[in-house]
Amino acid sequence: MSIVKENNTVKVNYTGKLADGQVFDTSEGREPLEFTLGQGQLIPGFEKGVIDMKLNEKKTITIAKEEAYGEVNEALIQEVKKSELPQDMEPKVGMGLVSKAPDGREMNLMVVEVKEESIVIDGNHPLAGKDLIFDLEVLEIK
Repeated sequence: MSIVKENNTVKVNYTGKLADGQVFDTSEGREPLEFTLGQGQLIPGFEKGVIDMKLNEKKTITIAKEEAYGEVNEALIQEVKKSELPQDMEPKVGMGLVSKAPDGREMNLMVVEVKEESIVIDGNHPLAGKDLIFDLEVLEIK
């Protein structure tokens, strides 16, 4: 029987949920996720959860935030004056923004609060600070 080991390439179906049952990502209705273990393509807890699974096995894993997207980094939450935004922008809570760092890297930001003279933006991953639950099914092991 095939068992998932380090450096295998695997195909899995998955559904990712939060503790309250809210689904944040799934392969349902799409192609299964294919990845090679040990290459850092996925969050560490996901790879660890797939190791030692058998072909066609289904299981549910819980990934602590430390093995997922980490804690919320308060330094990535900042207030920006509306006067520093493009004039035609009408910021709304939940709006995604992209900022360029001095070195040219792009950073995804989320508007989390709109005040009279400013907005509060958050550069953390949307799943930072959250434990994640994944329903997994191994479809192929290479």
